[in-house]
Amino acid sequence: MTKYFIYLAVLLAANLGLAQEVPSSLSLQEAIDYALTHNRTAINAARDIDAAEQQKWETTASGLPQISASVDYQNYLKQQVQVIPAEFFGGVQGEFAEVVFGTKQSVNAFARLDQQIFDGSYIVALQSAKVFLDISKNSKIKTDLEVRKSVIDAYGNVLLAEESVTILERNIEVLEKNLYETNKIYENGLEEEESVEQLQITLSGVQSNLNNTQRLKKLAYQMLNINLGIDVYHNLSLTDDLESLAQANQSLALLEADNNPSTTIDYQIAENDTRAKELQLKLEKSKALPTLNAFINGGYSAFEDDFNFLKKEQDWFGSSLIGVNLSIPIFSSGMRHASTQRAKINLEKSKTELNQTEQRLKLEIESAKSDYQFALEDYNNKKENLALAERIEQKNQTKFFEGIGSSFELRQAQTQLYTAQQELLQAMLDVINSKAALETVLNSPINN
Repeated sequence: MTKYFIYLAVLLAANLGLAQEVPSSLSLQEAIDYALTHNRTAINAARDIDAAEQQKWETTASGLPQISASVDYQNYLKQQVQVIPAEFFGGVQGEFAEVVFGTKQSVNAFARLDQQIFDGSYIVALQSAKVFLDISKNSKIKTDLEVRKSVIDAYGNVLLAEESVTILERNIEVLEKNLYETNKIYENGLEEEESVEQLQITLSGVQSNLNNTQRLKKLAYQMLNINLGIDVYHNLSLTDDLESLAQANQSLALLEADNNPSTTIDYQIAENDTRAKELQLKLEKSKALPTLNAFINGGYSAFEDDFNFLKKEQDWFGSSLIGVNLSIPIFSSGMRHASTQRAKINLEKSKTELNQTEQRLKLEIESAKSDYQFALEDYNNKKENLALAERIEQKNQTKFFEGIGSSFELRQAQTQLYTAQQELLQAMLDVINSKAALETVLNSPINN
């Protein structure tokens, strides 16, 4: 009974540990680390590597000794009759006697060992299995890069929505105060009704934006959960904020990074494809080589008219055989030549695609650097614009309540401020995302 309770306690503790695996709060780096382990696409990419490892061993094992065994039981429902000249048994010449050869039942038990001695396609298959494993590993790296970039994008979108909601709520609070004060002034006959209506229009627009942003925030969290590999409705809080991440992701040194495309994962994948096409050509050529295989078998046979094979006194007759098989391709009506030429064409195509990939990656690196540099410049510009918009809005608000400014000018300044606020948030997100895009194409790690 004590052992039962101990087992139950261990099982409950394990279940609690599994239940606590899903985090409730994450920084960006923690989110990336978590997704690289739990994202469903990343998990399957890791499984592809495991499958490639097994395929490599499967290919290797196909050239190692193979042992098989068989047991064959036969029971003639009606034995075949043969005819032989009757004179063999002292009969009349020219006549035939009906005879039955063998017993009605028989059992044959044999084991066989096959060994491949030479096969050119086997050597190529071993090389291909290694290349396939390399391709699977490269695909895993590519998947991890894409998962990381997706998490950064999704994490940033959540922060953008959170910041937008905060700003919009603050703007509504200010607008409601302005509307209340303006309405009081209007009731006292010191302001036109149009001023109240202008503020009402502005407030209504901001409230509508807030409602939409709150819905987008919910979707952003769900998208982040999917990228993390957790339940879409899981409650999650983020510990980083948009401004701190934008500051942390400013790296001028990254703009000076080497533009060599051969270090990128896309180039390595294209290289592996070319290597695979080279091996395919070797495989087609190897089909013109002879193959040599050897085998040895041995077994026992028993014969009876009745089923007595399980008795000790049953006679078993042993036999054994060894042999080799040499297969030499001689003439295939041009089939092997055509397949070899097709493999050559595919190899040339792959080399062209490799060169195209190299040129495309050079352009992508330059473009990603340009986008990142613009994002850095735009971020600093948008910060200055927001500071100016805040001052302009404050001045127009003061002028309006002092009676020397119009409601139209105030609304125009407020609209300009709200636009500057959103543009700054987007600029901070662009810094984070463009850096992630540049690091992805350069195949370099994120450091937060």
